Amino acid sequence: MYIDESVNPRLPYLRDKTSKLTSSPGCYIMKDKTGNIIYIGKAKNLRNRVTSYFRKGQDHLPKVWKMVSHVNDYEFIVTDSEFEALVLECSLIKLHTPKYNILLKDDKGYSYIRITNEPFPRLQAVLQKYDDGAEYIGPYTSSFAVKQAVEEANKVFRLPTCTRVFPRDFKKARPCLNLHIKRCMGVCTGSFSQEEYRAAVEQAVDYIRNGSAQSVERLTSEMNRAAENLEFELAARLRDRIAAIQKAGESQKIIDETVPDCDIIAVSQNVDSACASVIMYRGGRLIDKADYFLGEKEDAGKMREDFILRFYSAKDSAPKSILLDEEIEDPGLIEQFLRERYGHAVHITVPKKGHLLRLTTLAKSNANEFLSVRVGRTGREIAALEELAKALNMSKPPRFIECYDISNLASTNMVAGMVVFENGRPCKKFYKKFSIKTVEEQNDYACMQEVIERRFRNYLEKTDEGFSTLPDLILLDGGNGHVNAVRPVLEKMNINVPMYGLVKDDRHRTRAIATGDGEISLLKSRAAFNLVTAIQDEVHRVAITYQKSKRKKSAFSLELTSVKGVGDKKAAKLITAYKTTEALKKASVEEIRATAGISLETARELKAVIDEM
Repeated sequence: MYIDESVNPRLPYLRDKTSKLTSSPGCYIMKDKTGNIIYIGKAKNLRNRVTSYFRKGQDHLPKVWKMVSHVNDYEFIVTDSEFEALVLECSLIKLHTPKYNILLKDDKGYSYIRITNEPFPRLQAVLQKYDDGAEYIGPYTSSFAVKQAVEEANKVFRLPTCTRVFPRDFKKARPCLNLHIKRCMGVCTGSFSQEEYRAAVEQAVDYIRNGSAQSVERLTSEMNRAAENLEFELAARLRDRIAAIQKAGESQKIIDETVPDCDIIAVSQNVDSACASVIMYRGGRLIDKADYFLGEKEDAGKMREDFILRFYSAKDSAPKSILLDEEIEDPGLIEQFLRERYGHAVHITVPKKGHLLRLTTLAKSNANEFLSVRVGRTGREIAALEELAKALNMSKPPRFIECYDISNLASTNMVAGMVVFENGRPCKKFYKKFSIKTVEEQNDYACMQEVIERRFRNYLEKTDEGFSTLPDLILLDGGNGHVNAVRPVLEKMNINVPMYGLVKDDRHRTRAIATGDGEISLLKSRAAFNLVTAIQDEVHRVAITYQKSKRKKSAFSLELTSVKGVGDKKAAKLITAYKTTEALKKASVEEIRATAGISLETARELKAVIDEM
């Protein structure tokens, strides 16, 4: 988004002031017309950084555009180094909490693990503690960690999660599916004593409190003791529980002694908004998770850096390791800041493989889901747009995606379809259909050139409200040839929108994205792959449906013009007025005569032809 004097009349003054600014590192403090501080930033070079806000023709993200539109003046503080500027920036933001800096608001609440007060108690994750005689473990600050821990314990120890009441419901109904898939021990069968069941619950609680290693150690000791006492059935059950814990340890992410003390941070971005999720591991256990809404989206790398600084500026401690989902520009500077603040080294890394990568994936999934609730989109849709933007090296996820496809039968009834996806969903009110006008023989490249030129001529001339929105991404149903044929059309019209082709395999399925001189595979970006496949399928459906409709009308028109005195224009009048053969058959001779403007005798002859259709 561009800003000029019509938006902020103070821009000439601000540009003049900035031209005299020092090139030293430091902090800049933006103020509105009332003198309130609205933004604080740091810079390695003050003149270059501040100039970027007020430069003519500078393209800003929406959040930055809003901030600059309200800047009346600014102050600056020169420092000896970029690191000093970073420390000062954190201190000033904490003191003034400016409107356009990241202000962290999380989803905190307290959670408990509840062990119900009944003969066969259950393990539950709850948000409140009641005076109901149940045993409560907690409070915990992370409802996420509590839910995950309870679900894992119920799964490993095969505790029931159904609504049946025991022992009242023993043998009253057939066991549910959970017994058959070994997710429940089958208490409803009545084959477990109360003492045996309570022992399993105690083992599950021990597993939650102390972790898998200590649980395996205790259960192994109990199993050996049972075998020595010739209690082979009990020993077998304990053996199965040990195996379940060990198997769960291979894939579950809640209790893992191999994970060092660390925080895992991931950021999710929609078109206009962003949020961060932080998952905290201490002592090999997931102890907490927090989600923070970051407001309007800005530059991805800077947003992660700002979040880390804000987050740890409010913390009394930090782990020695911070894992990120994506790279940031200057991790060394932030590591130095954290080392100075906490008195020990803190390493920032981006895992590329292994179980640590699975943890950043978990954090990313949580960020996607948290953002999806805020913006009314599913986590899958947000992930798909993010993955697509990353694969195409776009600075932000595309909000509006337009896709085009050509359909024809030899050189007849040549048409094109245009579909629009907004925030990852079809937006059918913006769909368009084109009849090819300038191409007489089959030539998909020439047809696509005509369609693109007509679409963007409408945009430039503002003749059609449906064409008034400039897309963030253009996709063509075709390969590198289509991209190279159409790109000059956009360049000639000064339309600067990323454009790619969608390549299909021998089975007519989406295979890759064509760039014009190569291809980008989406096989490792499953959500993005599913999205572009859905877009390609939809545009093909629209184009082929329109082509079939045109072909049917063409055949209809051909039969009408077989009557002497009925030409193409008169046939078109009838087709436009009645649209379908069925409607035309219901028309009387007089109605046909009046609509087509023909004689009564010709109308009678035409009516006879229509009735035989």
